[in-house]
Amino acid sequence: MIDKVNNKLSIRKQCDLLNVNRSRVYYKAASIAERDITMMNFIDEEFTAHPFTGVERMVDVVRLEKGIVVNHKRIRRLMRKMGLMAIYPKPRTTQSIIEHTKYPCLIRKMDITESDQVWCSDITYIRMAHGFMYLVAIMDYFSRYVISWSVSNSLESLFCMDALDEALSVARPTVFHSDQGSQYTSSDFINELKARKIRVSMSGKGRCFDNILAERLWRTVKYEEIYLREYDDGHELIRSLRQYFDYYNHRRPHKSLGRRTPAELYQTSDQSLRSASATPALRKATELNETLQLTP
Repeated sequence: MIDKVNNKLSIRKQCDLLNVNRSRVYYKAASIAERDITMMNFIDEEFTAHPFTGVERMVDVVRLEKGIVVNHKRIRRLMRKMGLMAIYPKPRTTQSIIEHTKYPCLIRKMDITESDQVWCSDITYIRMAHGFMYLVAIMDYFSRYVISWSVSNSLESLFCMDALDEALSVARPTVFHSDQGSQYTSSDFINELKARKIRVSMSGKGRCFDNILAERLWRTVKYEEIYLREYDDGHELIRSLRQYFDYYNHRRPHKSLGRRTPAELYQTSDQSLRSASATPALRKATELNETLQLTP
């Protein structure tokens, strides 16, 4: 709302009228050092290959693989900036806001047998030639069909809302599942789901397999698309992801889906055929949960 070229009102006067401190008007965020970008790209590749790697082990890997001596404080800061948290049973696996309402995991004992019964969502780090961005995707849990996605240069919840609005323009699920991150527990996001009569489900603390299909999606996207390219800017990233997700949905057969594409399974009306092809993958994730016997 500040007009820096206004000839009638000075910036000081505009700030007084808006009750805004002038330092916020002149503030410019410091750019991220190139050495940190290089380190974050390495951490991203290592974490995608071994998602159980935590801060202490990542320090050792950086020293062994890159020959760089780093301390745990730097690695922890970079992993937090990337939104990465090691996947293994432990308390507080997601960074959330205490004041936000959390919801129980509804899909743990559900028999998911059709499309639009459960949607799941997650956020991941995307490396660029000069910097990084974040990608959010909303996927049909049954068919693995990516219904919508969006990118952003920050972890604010706005781009998650954009992806949700686009997905809801296509269909409406019975249950929406995510982790307990602040983007998904924000009042805007939750209110939108409740307004559509959609039940909210969230991964429990210490439950590393509650959103395993979304984690598998990121592994596929990074190995088949992200790591093969170097994006100069956000426009190039969006164009490339648009082509990839079209390929992923419509032309990439899945072994766990009976050698069919996600779009084929998502759109088919043969319920018995759906159950026969997708149930094994879902059952495997459920069995892993039950084997570990983690505390909700």
